[in-house]
Amino acid sequence: MKLGFSLPISGAMATPENQVRAAQHAEALGYHSLWVFQRLLYALEPKNEYPPFPGPRWPKAFESVVDPIVTLAYVAAVTKRIRLGASVLIMPFYPPAVLAKQLATLDHVCAGRLDVGLGIGWSRDEFEAAGVPYTRRGARADEYLRCLKTIWTQDVVEFHGEFYHVPKSKIDPKPLQKPYPPLTYGGFGSAAVKRAVALADGFSGGNLALSRAASLVAEYRAAALAAGRDPERLIIVSRGSFRLHDASQGKERRPLFGTIEEIQEDIQRYAEAGLTELFLESNFDPNLTFDRLLEVMTVLAPRSPPFT
Repeated sequence: MKLGFSLPISGAMATPENQVRAAQHAEALGYHSLWVFQRLLYALEPKNEYPPFPGPRWPKAFESVVDPIVTLAYVAAVTKRIRLGASVLIMPFYPPAVLAKQLATLDHVCAGRLDVGLGIGWSRDEFEAAGVPYTRRGARADEYLRCLKTIWTQDVVEFHGEFYHVPKSKIDPKPLQKPYPPLTYGGFGSAAVKRAVALADGFSGGNLALSRAASLVAEYRAAALAAGRDPERLIIVSRGSFRLHDASQGKERRPLFGTIEEIQEDIQRYAEAGLTELFLESNFDPNLTFDRLLEVMTVLAPRSPPFT
């Protein structure tokens, strides 16, 4: 299992200077990847709840979030080896041709180090602000992924679907990675499993529960076999929000919330569950300072297999 780390993209820590320092520090420490997420706005009177949490208010980390594509392009210029990932970009915010162009360009900017996680989105408020319909999101996602891959792989592009159309044209440059950057899909439920296996290279999840990790991996592997795909080539990557404590929080503690030793044990357990990659997420800890972030990044750095 590969181990990555989040870039500071939320709140007061999300400055260009901090992003450069964090990116270069992570690369020097041997992390496999850096990751960003996407939020378009912070709804003050949300029309629907944030899925993992009950209640009317979104997490504070969503109040101020910088653009993920611009951020990855920025740190691409100051790093050389570490991979750059998005988990996830929300497809309906972009026409397929626009996102295809941006990501192909970014893949060249970072010299083929891009990992692309895409999602369907869940916020009605963000859909409204983006000017796109909330209904039939699944059908749109299926068509979107087909259109995106057509643009990336066909010399002459022409696509006509129910939702998206691209006239006969050339759309270059193609991504540097062939046939395109590793492409994962994030979502909930059986439809997301089928979409990730049929139309992407695997799954990109948010804070996958350790208790469910092994069963989810098994579910994706079974779906891959049913679709005639090699399950050994399936990507299963998850965000892992963490909190570092000086003392143990006991047996009932949340995974990745604990002492350095406990968090390292949890990382090992995620690897044993079959994840191909876990990235440690720091943007959701309201008490974390940037200097402390660099310290935590150091003590949790990859040391030996299976963390590298």
